[in-house]
Amino acid sequence: MKKWEILHIPDKIPFKPDEQPTIDVFASVIEPKLTNTLVRKLNEVAPMENYRHIKRVWKKKSVEGGDFQLILILSLVGENRNELESIPDDVLELINAHQLNPFITKVHKYAAISKEEWREQCRLWPTSYHPPTYNIEGITGFNEEDSESIFHFMKMVLELAKVGYCTDEVVNAAVIVDPSTRQVIARANDQTCQPSTSTVSNTSSECGSVEQNGIAASHQSDADAVAIKETQFSNSSHAVAENKESYTAVSCLYPWNWTEQNSIAGNAYSWHPLQHAALVAIEHASSRDRHLFPGPVDPEDQSINQVDHTISSPNSSPAKRQKFDFTKDVKVLKACCNGDSHSEGGERPYLCTGCDIFVAWEPCTMCAMALVHQRIRRIFYAFPNPNCGALGSVYRLQGEKSLNHHYAVFRVLLPEESLET
Repeated sequence: MKKWEILHIPDKIPFKPDEQPTIDVFASVIEPKLTNTLVRKLNEVAPMENYRHIKRVWKKKSVEGGDFQLILILSLVGENRNELESIPDDVLELINAHQLNPFITKVHKYAAISKEEWREQCRLWPTSYHPPTYNIEGITGFNEEDSESIFHFMKMVLELAKVGYCTDEVVNAAVIVDPSTRQVIARANDQTCQPSTSTVSNTSSECGSVEQNGIAASHQSDADAVAIKETQFSNSSHAVAENKESYTAVSCLYPWNWTEQNSIAGNAYSWHPLQHAALVAIEHASSRDRHLFPGPVDPEDQSINQVDHTISSPNSSPAKRQKFDFTKDVKVLKACCNGDSHSEGGERPYLCTGCDIFVAWEPCTMCAMALVHQRIRRIFYAFPNPNCGALGSVYRLQGEKSLNHHYAVFRVLLPEESLET
């Protein structure tokens, strides 16, 4: 590659229109007058919850003449795909009661993500096509100004990835950005490895930590002054993803690696399995918001972490507790969803709603779920995670329907020269 590119990672695995996976189902031609009765009963005894894109009834034109016939899906085919005896008992009762003649046919397993896929599916069996309803900038491409901004923050992430505590190897790094102002909210790298208490004074001047941006100007200057270690990336983004020996310090790539390193390093360093770059950046963003929007609650009050979401009243006894003002939180959330992720009214933002995050390596499942809870809007990563990647390589968490929040995911493809120190 000779230039930077931004690639959208879709919610589902893309297939060629004529190579989409299929499943087998039992179907039967039915009389039109039985349609409502059979569909209602089959939805009760043999629902197709995971295949809602498949239409249960197909009004198919007859081969002979211009007449139409109705074909109804009865149920999914079990393991004994060639034996009608595998039909569920409740479905078999309907077949016998209405004298149906079941047969096995194929339907497409996944919902179409493009019109081309949908047209091809309907040749086999009619399905529904629902294009994405969310309106997230970048799905259909970025303009030049937005692209340059994305490349700028990704370069910042790559520099942070070269800073580590316990090793000369690169680590993962994360930068959280408010896209409405293009302001860095927080930045961090992997902190799974930390100097122990006895060695902090000796190592802090050499390594330092990456502080969150915006709390104080001194913090910003200290983070900018962190020495970049003499580590060189490989000559291509593909090689970066494949070079397992050189990137064992990347927490999302090797989430269990800390257990082995802990026994090797001895007492010089302490290890924390949860301090991945994205989680540390989220912690920094929270600290920044507590500093900028302290409100009536003491930011150091540990009771704010209670599971029941209550806080101690400053004007009452410790035993008396009051609920959070959820009405106020909803107003802040609405303001964030309208593009103002940091309300001008002086109210604390609702988590990281509306913000973007840039990471060097594709997040693991733990980090990806944390970003769901934080209401992140877009995720940009440079290198895939073939071991534990949750956003395209191994899983596609962004397409999980059961989640109450979904973000858009992009991969930033890098030119070879950008990988050099």
